[in-house]
Amino acid sequence: MIRFKNYVKAESLEEAFALNQKKSSVIGGGMMWLKVQSRVKMTLVDLSGLELDGIEETEDEFSIGAMCTLRQLETHEGLDTCFSGVFKECTRSIVGVQFRNGATVGGSVFGRFGFSDITTCLLALDTYVELYKGGILPLEEFCRKKSDRDILVRIHIKKDGRKAAYASQRMAKTDFPVIACCASRKDGKLYVSVGARPGKAELVVLDGSQECPKEELAKRASEGFSYGTNMRGSGEYRKHLAEIYIRRLFQGLDQEEE
Repeated sequence: MIRFKNYVKAESLEEAFALNQKKSSVIGGGMMWLKVQSRVKMTLVDLSGLELDGIEETEDEFSIGAMCTLRQLETHEGLDTCFSGVFKECTRSIVGVQFRNGATVGGSVFGRFGFSDITTCLLALDTYVELYKGGILPLEEFCRKKSDRDILVRIHIKKDGRKAAYASQRMAKTDFPVIACCASRKDGKLYVSVGARPGKAELVVLDGSQECPKEELAKRASEGFSYGTNMRGSGEYRKHLAEIYIRRLFQGLDQEEE
């Protein structure tokens, strides 16, 4: 179990940022994965008093605070309606309701976990991260950056008219995914993200405006990613699964538009 010598409930983002510049400090989100580590750190910085636990909807976007829980993401009616239930689908197999009531969106995204269903889903949408010092940048760009000691403040998802679909394969219902896939469509373009490869999720964009069999599009999309081997499956198996699930997602998007 992880242990801390000091606990600070930050009163401002500036205070949290200053404390986090020390390598011995840790920002505490939901503490769901952090607490299972076995190490000692000097200071735990708590962001729970900074009102970052809500979801705000405007005409143009959803703004999601870093301390918003996965359960909030799962049950939010606006997100469910706007994105065809994709957030219910990407969260429902993450351990259980009790776990999702504690795990945070910010922890999932900032951690850049390879197994993250949340990041895989968000990448297929028009998503941006808001960093305290780094400003606002596309999620795809953020995922490519090396980890630093900035603070993730909010996630912004633009309402650009995309519909999305999500699917994953697991060895057991609440296990980490063997492969995770999300697809969306807008203006003739197909946005496909694949996570648990077992590396972190990445995005490819295809031209879907021309007549092309879904099997061929899915094959092209799956070949845009690299795949590795671990205890849950081989790289070859993951590539095979990705192609199958991407094809099913494309078919699902077609059905939504009918």
